[in-house]
This record gives sequence, C-alpha cells and structure tokens, in this order.
Amino acid sequence: MTKPATIRRFRFDEVVVPAHPGVVSSEEIKKPLHMLPVGGKKEWSVQFDELPKLILRLELSDGTVGIGEFYRDHNWQLIADVAKNLIGEDIDKLSLQDLPVPLSREYDGFECAIWDAYAKRHNMPLYMLLGGAVRDRVYVSSWSSHRTVEESGEVAKKYADQGYDTLKLKCDLEDDVVGQCKAIKAAAPDMRVIYDPNQRWENAGEARRRLMELDAVGNVLLLEDPIRKWMYKDYALLRQVSGIPIVQHISLPYVWQGQRVQDAIACIEHGAVDGFNFNAGLAKFRQLDAIASAAGKYCWHGSEADLGILEAMYLHQALAARSCVWPSDIFGRMLRSHCLLKNPIRFEPPYAFAPDEGPGLGIVIDEDAIARFRVGHRIIE
Repeated sequence: MTKPATIRRFRFDEVVVPAHPGVVSSEEIKKPLHMLPVGGKKEWSVQFDELPKLILRLELSDGTVGIGEFYRDHNWQLIADVAKNLIGEDIDKLSLQDLPVPLSREYDGFECAIWDAYAKRHNMPLYMLLGGAVRDRVYVSSWSSHRTVEESGEVAKKYADQGYDTLKLKCDLEDDVVGQCKAIKAAAPDMRVIYDPNQRWENAGEARRRLMELDAVGNVLLLEDPIRKWMYKDYALLRQVSGIPIVQHISLPYVWQGQRVQDAIACIEHGAVDGFNFNAGLAKFRQLDAIASAAGKYCWHGSEADLGILEAMYLHQALAARSCVWPSDIFGRMLRSHCLLKNPIRFEPPYAFAPDEGPGLGIVIDEDAIARFRVGHRIIE
C-alpha cells in the first residue's frame, strides 16, 4: 500500500515567451488577439504573447513533482490563496473531478499539476485518468491570424509543404475571406480552411452572404463562432443555407464571458451547431466530450496559443476523447519562440503525439529556457 503524499510546496515561475517574428499576422494588420479585458483595458487590446504565463511545480511529501501551466494573464492573489489552502492536502484523497479550487480562469493550471502528480505517483500516463486512449495520435491544424489575400496563399503553401492539410485563420468583417480562400486554393489545392471570426460577423445577414460565396470556392472545412453565441436561431438558419459545418467554441477558461458546460447542451437542443471547439481542463473536457459523443457531434481541442505543458495536456485529452475528430488547435510551438520543454512535442503533420518521457504528462521542463524567459518567481509552502 502506498504511503500518503501531501502537498508541501508550490513553485511558480512567471514567464513571457514572445512569438516568432511574422508568424502571427501580416505586418500591416495590427489586431491583438487576447479577447478578454486585461490591465484595465478592453478586450481585443493586447497581443497574446505580451502577457505573462505562469509555470507551476507542485511538490509532494514523497518527492513527486507535478507540472502545470496557467492560461495567460493570471490572478496572483487568487493563485496564492488557493496554493495556501492546498498545502497539507493528501493528493490521494482529493476528488480529481472536483478539486477544492474556486471556479476561475486559474482552476486548470492547478488541475494540470495535481493530475500530473497523481498520475506520476501511480505510474501511469495522464490519459489513463481520462479512461484510456482511443487513438494513438491527434489530428492537428496549422494556424495564422489575420492575413492579406496575397499572404494567405503563401502561408497555406508553407504549411502544406510541411504536411498540414488544414489552416485555421482569424477573420472579421474587414477580411476578404472569399479572396483568401481563392488564393489558398490556387497555392495549396488540398489545403482546407477553418475560419474563426470570434463572433465578429455580427449578424446572420453578414454571415449568410459570406457562407454562400465560400461554399462556391469549396475549401472551407469549418466555420467557428461567426456571430454572437446567444443567437441560436440564427445559427440554426446558417446551418440550413450552407454545406459548411457551423461550430461553437465552448471555452470554459473564459469565465468572464460566463461560458459553462451546459452551453454545449443548449447548442444541441437548439439545433445550432454541427460540432464544437472545446477548451477546458481535464475533468470538464471529459464531460464535454461525453455530451458531444452522445449527441453524435464532433469536436476539436482549442487553445490559447499556449506553451508546451498545456499542449501536452491537450494531447492527452484529445487521445482519450472519442468526439475529438476534427483538427485540434495545438500549434503553440510553431508560434512561440520556445515551448519550455526539454524535448518538444513530436509533430508529424498533420498529427501530433503525446510526450512519453515517463508517467503523467510525460514531459521534462527545460530549466535553461525557464531562466531565459522568467520575469517573476514565487514559492509558497
């Protein structure tokens, strides 16, 4: 019988890891992608790689170390309070599906480290805690933000030459999505496109006109969040006028927007979607996958252009999720100047593989990279 292992220390490293030059968007298009308010500024005012990320090492009394990564723009006070409350807890007595952590954007960082430590302590890969793998690799897409029509084809060809067959693009009403798709079709004929307006096509009329033209081009795989999420009737209408599958992004880390698991049920009840982009921690992602699977809907795993720790977690989740069929947003390594892992995640486009350097997440932190990008450090014990 294993001896009890209590949580004894939290080590936090705050890092800022910039994106590679030119990989996010066209030079003449300056549109920040962080869609939440931050630092007293409104949403869509800060670029994602300007915001700090927090890396967590959770130490147990038996020497096990669990690793976690928080979403960008963390709340230090909340994190310190949660860490102090968890000190002394026996990890084997915690309910992994309902941790003693308040509903917050910071929940998943703690959950990642606790689940990693638990899986390491019991000598199993993380996906086993999710019920076991249903596939051996995860289908992934390439990515770019807003691009000019001219650059759209160039970007698509670059990724097609690497082996990717899907390119995800951000867009709003100012982007010539039809021109982009024509340029992509000419430069990379087999490349399919996922468009994500982040609800900025505003209404069904604007969306319908674009959908009909995109249908004629024929290379759009999926359309995510074209209009406001509450417009269920308009979403159902868009599904009727186009052959392009319509998707909603259910992102539980967007606590500020009020997104919850039940939103997936509401979408299904209203006939509003063909599937989903799911962003969630380990326990909640499993719950969302169960909903989608039972309803016969597909999904993919979303992201926030993260570092290697969260991307490793996403891969374990996607391996164990039956509904996770569409290409997932696991592309942080192609954007960020470092992933903070000793050995980066293995990509063989259009697939990625969960790390296997031991139990748990299967990763090893690159301490030199942590030191290089560190802007803050705290220990709570």
